[in-house]
Amino acid sequence: MRAVALIGAMTMSLSGCMQDIGMQGDALARTAAKGVVNNVVASKFPGVDATPVTDCIIDNATGAEILTIAEAAVVGTTQATTDLVVGIAQRPETVRCTASNMLGVSL
Repeated sequence: MRAVALIGAMTMSLSGCMQDIGMQGDALARTAAKGVVNNVVASKFPGVDATPVTDCIIDNATGAEILTIAEAAVVGTTQATTDLVVGIAQRPETVRCTASNMLGVSL
């Protein structure tokens, strides 16, 4: 039932029916994507605190990428999802953000 609600909210945000629903859909998609990204980070980078890395990956992903990652929360993570997350993690802005978050300084 939650999966149906998540897909419905994402669809409504994409269609732009109402601004409030769009904002809620975006928040739901980001929350779902964060769970997937946390799992990928934990498996690809063992021993690293996934939270600051996850936040930076989500903040540097496009809307379409967030929806793709969030979909994996419903249908399961694939190698393509993992590759997408790792690719976003390697972007210069994501690397700067991660370093800043992990060191607690502004770079």
